[in-house]
Amino acid sequence: MCSKEESGAGDDIDSLLETIEKTNGLSHQSEESGAPGHRPVLYVEHRNLNPETELKRYFGARAVLGDQRQRQRQFHRSTWMTTPKDTWPRFSRPGITMNLLESANGLQFFAFEHSRDYQQVQFKFFDAVESMDPNNIVVLLQLNPYHIDSLLQLSDVCRIQEDQETARDLIERALYSFECAFHPVFSLTSGTSRLDYCRPENRAFYLAVYKHMMFLEKRGCPRTALEYCKLILSWPEQKCLLDPDNDPLCMLLLIDFLCLRCREYAFLIRLYEEWEAHRNLSQLPNFAYSVALACYHLSQQEETTPEESQHVKLRSDRLLQDALIMFPGVLMPLLDLCTVQPDAAVSSHAFFGPRCRLGLPPALSELEGLYVGRCHSVWKEAGVMLWMEGNVQEVLRRVDAKDPIVEDCQNKRKQRYQSAPRNIHRHVLLSEIKEATSTLPLDVTTHPVMSYDPLPPLDSVVSYNRPERQNARASNESTLSLLFRSILPSFNLPEDGLEVARAGRELNQEVNRLMVAMRDMLANIQFQEPQREDNPDRDEEEWD
Repeated sequence: MCSKEESGAGDDIDSLLETIEKTNGLSHQSEESGAPGHRPVLYVEHRNLNPETELKRYFGARAVLGDQRQRQRQFHRSTWMTTPKDTWPRFSRPGITMNLLESANGLQFFAFEHSRDYQQVQFKFFDAVESMDPNNIVVLLQLNPYHIDSLLQLSDVCRIQEDQETARDLIERALYSFECAFHPVFSLTSGTSRLDYCRPENRAFYLAVYKHMMFLEKRGCPRTALEYCKLILSWPEQKCLLDPDNDPLCMLLLIDFLCLRCREYAFLIRLYEEWEAHRNLSQLPNFAYSVALACYHLSQQEETTPEESQHVKLRSDRLLQDALIMFPGVLMPLLDLCTVQPDAAVSSHAFFGPRCRLGLPPALSELEGLYVGRCHSVWKEAGVMLWMEGNVQEVLRRVDAKDPIVEDCQNKRKQRYQSAPRNIHRHVLLSEIKEATSTLPLDVTTHPVMSYDPLPPLDSVVSYNRPERQNARASNESTLSLLFRSILPSFNLPEDGLEVARAGRELNQEVNRLMVAMRDMLANIQFQEPQREDNPDRDEEEWD
């Protein structure tokens, strides 16, 4: 929602943004040369996929050198996404390949495929999930140390147990397995390679990269995480601009946070300006608020002249006021998580008070809860809060003056956001942000949610089917039971409420048993070195 004055302001600061890009590294200069301003907005550079690049900027090359020396010589292949570790089992191809399906209009469409042997392992994995015995998954991974879904599943268990290092390590191992299967012409960074999320084999790759990205952000590498976020945005098949399948994990709800975390303000504004016309980004609470905050931070940078700073500051004010008018339900929960006590005139006003959230459309509650839960930390600076306070007062003045934009936005909120597409629900489940998960609709929470494939597309392209099993157990379990079982197969939530406390103790015991077994397996297992193939160069090739 931009006024005519706002559109003009966007045109006026193009040169300013380009100047700032050149001074703070946003231009993504590379050895191939080329004008930064002509690069696609989702342009990715290989070196930015390596967290060591970011860590060296923070701590210097000497501090990072130790990790580089720990590479195991048994891993010959050069990879971009992960660095193989000497603690990993010796790699032998698990049976995953990538095939080129077709090439058209300068794009290549790829799909991962499972060999017959890998399909049998996959069936055993499904059996292990349903067996209610966590040891079955541990044994399966012991025999097949690079089986993707087992790695994803056990990583979630480790994360729940707050063993972040092991959880991250398992995801990196899954990514290494995928990267070793890449087709020779598949490119991570060209922007011309496509992967259809409707194929289950591709979905596991999306999820592994997503989880890796989130670990990078928590590890203190938000710039590297942003690069992976851009990768995920560039992979889906572009069926049409407004198709939710364009963004199956809804990375547009996350990319603004990563930009703010790593201070890539100019990139966020450029993305907003280039995609607003066909993606309506201003109608997403996260973009409405975060782009305003990015403009504010740009106005505070020393590189800008006083005139430029004032111009961008005025733009940030306008954008923040537009966000507050369009999404007033964000303000009070945001201030609460920032531990800021609002002025009585604000908290008691009907526009921002508790009544403003009554009758909020379901999808809007989901989007606002997600933004507040994820992004409140970037609003805590004292200067930011003073800027927010001034604009809140101006919004109340406009509301009391019956500004027609206020009523127009109210009508938009009533007409839109009645239901969210499946990719937003999927993103909320992956985020595990309680402010958002609590708003999920019943048609999502009353069905099984499997962590290794949350909310699969309704039009999934199934390349092979699991054989029918004798005496398959029918299930009408509660959602909570199914959710726990998806990450811990042995858990069974009783229907009797009096048994819930005992079930909780059993859940903790089962998780602990699983963790002990898994740590023992990871620490002590030794694998016989596989025989070399006729073409050993395949594993030893270097990727440019």
